[in-house]
Amino acid sequence: MRFSVAIIGRPNVGKSTLFNRLVGKRLAIVDDTPGVTRDLREGEARLADIRFTVMDTAGLEEAKHNSLEDRMRRLTERAVDMADLCLFVIDARVGVTQQDTVFAELLRKSGKPLLVVANKAESQAADAGILEAYGLGLGEPIALSAEHGEGMADLTTALRPYVKASEDTESDDDLEKNHPDKPLQIAVVGRPNAGKSTLINRIIGDERLLTGPEAGITRDAIALKLRWHDTPMRIFDTAGLRKRAKVTEKIEKLSVSDGLRAVRFAEVVVVLLDAQIPFETQDLRIADLAAQEGRAVVVAVNKWDQVTQKSTKLKELKEMFARLLPQLKGASLVTLSAAHGQGLDRLYEAIIKSYEIWNRRVPTAALNAWLGGMLVAHPPPAPGGRRIKLRYMTQAKTRPPGFVVMCSDPERLPEAYTRYLINGLRDHFDLPGTPIRLHLRGQSQANPYKNKKKSTPSRLRKHLGKPSPKG
Repeated sequence: MRFSVAIIGRPNVGKSTLFNRLVGKRLAIVDDTPGVTRDLREGEARLADIRFTVMDTAGLEEAKHNSLEDRMRRLTERAVDMADLCLFVIDARVGVTQQDTVFAELLRKSGKPLLVVANKAESQAADAGILEAYGLGLGEPIALSAEHGEGMADLTTALRPYVKASEDTESDDDLEKNHPDKPLQIAVVGRPNAGKSTLINRIIGDERLLTGPEAGITRDAIALKLRWHDTPMRIFDTAGLRKRAKVTEKIEKLSVSDGLRAVRFAEVVVVLLDAQIPFETQDLRIADLAAQEGRAVVVAVNKWDQVTQKSTKLKELKEMFARLLPQLKGASLVTLSAAHGQGLDRLYEAIIKSYEIWNRRVPTAALNAWLGGMLVAHPPPAPGGRRIKLRYMTQAKTRPPGFVVMCSDPERLPEAYTRYLINGLRDHFDLPGTPIRLHLRGQSQANPYKNKKKSTPSRLRKHLGKPSPKG
C-alpha cells in the first residue's frame, strides 16, 4: 500500500490548508471557524519526486465521553493507527499551548514516526513559537506556511527518507493494487440525518465516517475507495442538503457547494430518503438536480426496519415516486436499513443496473425503424398547414444517452411531442430511470447565393464610373 501520512493537531492550526497544499487542489473546506473538519479525508499528495496518501483529520480536543467532539477525537486517533507517519501541526504564531503538550505526549506513546510542523510561520511573529516547538522533545520543527506555500521544500526533505524506504519494500502485488481499474463514481445525497454516513460505513464494513444522532454532522464531501462485490468504486459521502432559505451559515454554504460538486463528478447518484418522511420537497429537488446533471439515479429508502406495514408502505412509495418524479420514470427504488445492513445487495444491483443503462448505446438502424413506427402511430403536428418532418435519428452520446433528430422545423415542434418521443425511447429500448437528452436539428439546404454580394451589370458600370471586378 502507498505510504500514508496523517495530519494531526488541535483545531484551527491549519491542517486542512496544509492538506489542500499537499494534494494540489482545494478538497477540504477551509475556514477560520474552529472544528470545520470532522471526518477523515484522504487525498493523493505529491511533493517533488515523492508521492504518498495524506489524511486530513478533525482537531484534537478534550471532550465529554460520547459527545460529538469525543467521537471526532476517536476518529482522529484511528487515523493515527492507520498512518505510517504523523505530521503534528502547531500554530507558530500562538506558540505551544497546553493542549499541544498533552496531544504531543499521546502521539509519542503511539510509537508512530512523527514530524512537528510549525505552521503559519510566514512572519517574524512566529519565531518565538518555533523555538517553543523544540521543547516538545519531538525533534526539530519544520517551519512553513501552508497558505503561502513557504517551507514546503523543507517538508519534502524531511518526508523523503520515510517515503522512499516504503517504496523500496513495496512488492509488485502492492503496486498493482495501487492502480486498480477505473472506479465507479457514486455520490450519496439526501437531507440531513437521512443516514448517508451510516450507509457508507456499512458498505465498506468500517467506521470510517463520523455518525451520530445530530443532524448535519458531515460537512466535507468525503471520497472513499473500495471494492464492492469485486467492483472498484469511489463513494462520496456528502453534507445534508437543506432548503436554500435555511442555509445561512457560511460553513453550511461551503458544505452544500461541496456536495453539489460531488453530484456533478459522480456517475451514479444514490438519493437517500428517510422511510418515516419520504419524498419531502427537498428530496424531490435533490433527485431533480441529479437528473438535470445527467446522472444515473437510484432512490434508496433508509430506516426500513422502522416500518411496520411494509407491503402497504412500499406500494405507497412506488405510487408517490411515479407521480412526483416522472422525469425518473422506471428508476430503481430500493428499501434498506443502513443501521442493520439490510438491503445492501439490492442497492448494489440497482447501482450496477443504472450504470449499465446510463452507458447503453442503441444502433442507428434500430432507432430509425422505431422512429418510423412512432411517426405512423402519432404524426407530428402541421402548423400553418405544413407538417413537420422528422427525417433521421442517431445516438450522439452516452452517459447519459443523447439522441439527435433531423427535423424540418425544430423550433415549432411542441414540447409535448418531444416528451412523446422520449417516453417511447425509454419504453422501447429499455432505458428506465436514466436521463435522456433529445436534440432537434434543422436540415435546411445551404443556399449557394446566400450572403453573396450582387455584382453591378457591366453596361451600368461605365455609367456609374465604377472599375471592373478584375481591376
